[in-house]
Amino acid sequence: MPARVLVVDDILANVKLLEARLSAEYFDVVTAMSGPEALDVCARTQCDIVLLDVMMPGMDGFEVCRRLKADPATHHVPIVIITALDQPADRIEGLEAGADDFLTKPVSDVALFARVRSLTRLKMMTDELRMRAVSGHQIGMEAVAADTILDDGLNGRVLVVDDKAASRERIERALRDRQNVEFEASPEEALFRATEDEYDLLIVSLAFAEFDALRLCSQLRSMEKTRHLPILLIAEQEDTGRVLRGLDMGVNDYVLRPIDPNELIARVMTQIRRKRYADRLRTNYQQSLELALTDPLTGLYNRRYMETHIETLAERARQSHRPFSLVMLDIDHFKPVNDTYGHDAGDEVLREFALRIQHNLRGIDLACRFGGEEFVIVMPDADIATAQAVGERLRAYVAAAPFLVSNGETRLDVTISVGVSTRLDGDRPEMILKRADEALYRAKRSGRNRVVTAAA
Repeated sequence: MPARVLVVDDILANVKLLEARLSAEYFDVVTAMSGPEALDVCARTQCDIVLLDVMMPGMDGFEVCRRLKADPATHHVPIVIITALDQPADRIEGLEAGADDFLTKPVSDVALFARVRSLTRLKMMTDELRMRAVSGHQIGMEAVAADTILDDGLNGRVLVVDDKAASRERIERALRDRQNVEFEASPEEALFRATEDEYDLLIVSLAFAEFDALRLCSQLRSMEKTRHLPILLIAEQEDTGRVLRGLDMGVNDYVLRPIDPNELIARVMTQIRRKRYADRLRTNYQQSLELALTDPLTGLYNRRYMETHIETLAERARQSHRPFSLVMLDIDHFKPVNDTYGHDAGDEVLREFALRIQHNLRGIDLACRFGGEEFVIVMPDADIATAQAVGERLRAYVAAAPFLVSNGETRLDVTISVGVSTRLDGDRPEMILKRADEALYRAKRSGRNRVVTAAA
């Protein structure tokens, strides 16, 4: 699906011209001829980028930009201001209002399309993160949006890659009161530092005499650790072609020399806010994924995860003619623990029991909380004797030392019953699990605190 571009201008000829130019490049174009109409379009339909005029009656482009950036539903949408205004103060006002770029008319098609493609590509990557995070944890998404809108873009860690002392000094003077700035004169060393440390932004000069700085940008984009690290180029006025190549390979933004300190400050803050937003989305998604796969009390995998993966592991064992076993464990007399000492004490016992399980497993084993006080260990490449030995080791380890609950004030002697089964020819995973459950039941009936192996 093509990127959707919203063109906003109160002059119909300008709207039609931009619409024709963008449509010829296969963008999906929607239009608005006032600030309120632009806000309404963004509220009703998903736009991938907004091309915004400034001088409009009633509500100017700066105010439209501020409102879009203050709305949790649209704050992540890139905005490019395209205007006849050409004073540095106008550019700074636009960037400070939240615009991602400020282009002065007349704008060449090459520059415009490169910027639109670059920003819509970034928007679509962000949308993918947003979709994952929203589907996993809506409440967390609301917090991410609120944090992002309030983020001032300050105190980021910035690495400046520039071999000219005078240039580094100007950048340092502009940013030192707002960001934590480090410098590196060697592009090769900069690549190493970027992959070893955590930075919020790289500022890369294009003016290296004996090194193509775009090669550094390409290397950064090809590596997993730095693929999403924002890059801002420092370029000369005549570097337009190289800047456009940089945008095409994934560079996020650029500043032309002579550098306006306020413009540099604004662009740096924008990139740092975007980086933090993407980081929050990824963290939110990872937390949602963990909640879906793990038991929140014990940190072990949950039953849903086990049932999803046991089929694959059992089939792999069948195809490779390798053994495959299950160990099912149940805490003896757990209900009286809750009844006598309270559910908090019961939760402490479950958490400690999970830790003792983890301390006694191989790296390839899968430990899951099956439900309540019942746990399952999935053991690929383990025959019945190995699984039985693991069950016995766990039984002895649990019984050997009391469980401390209520801040260590209460010592509880805990034992477990264990059932063990292994895959037989023709077995489906549920059959292996059923035999382990039956063995566990026999262990309970015969006195508890013991390991019973399922009959072949």
